[in-house]
Amino acid sequence: MSHPLHNVLVVEDETAIADTVLYALRSEGYAARHCLLGNDALAQLRQQAYDLVVLDVGLPDMSGFEVCRRLRAFSEVPVIFLTARNDEFDRVLGLELGADDYMAKPFSPRELVARVRARLRRAGAAGAVAEAAGWQQLGRFAIDREGRRIRFGEQPLDLTRYEYALMAALLQRPGAILSRAQLMDRGWDSDADSADRTVDTHVKTLRAKLRAAGADPDPIRTHRGLGYALEA
Repeated sequence: MSHPLHNVLVVEDETAIADTVLYALRSEGYAARHCLLGNDALAQLRQQAYDLVVLDVGLPDMSGFEVCRRLRAFSEVPVIFLTARNDEFDRVLGLELGADDYMAKPFSPRELVARVRARLRRAGAAGAVAEAAGWQQLGRFAIDREGRRIRFGEQPLDLTRYEYALMAALLQRPGAILSRAQLMDRGWDSDADSADRTVDTHVKTLRAKLRAAGADPDPIRTHRGLGYALEA
């Protein structure tokens, strides 16, 4: 069965296990990519959209738990943990950090693929429900453009007209640097105060509201002399 649009990232430092998992996923038609280190995985996940992550707990540079904690600061991609341990503490900790499933080694590659399929099916159903209700999910953000509403995680953001316009513009092109002029074109009336510093002021208040909603680190990046970008 082919799943050409489903990209899976496998983060595992044991080559034999990684090769087995990659083979099982690719045999089912998934586009699977491999990372050895947690830092490399986080960089990949910031640069490219993945549908699911298979994440080993015992990585050389940092624990899988730490990778998941950092990942949840900018993405809600489903995560399945792999671990050599099967005690209750690890399972609870992983789930509390935002993991969606947990498999202890040794495991059946066929069972792992079945769990990947199930998680992707649930994620697709949740996304369809949200979109049908007017919400579009974009990482940890969700936006209802008709209702002019934005959520971070499950937290609605109480935004002014211009804060909403700035956030909506940044969400339209995640990762792209938008100049102050571009941001004003997308949200300001022609007769509104159009000073560059007005944008900076609204970005400052927007950042404060994002922090209050649990956004850490700050998802809005300042590019000096260029403008602002939303962490992709």
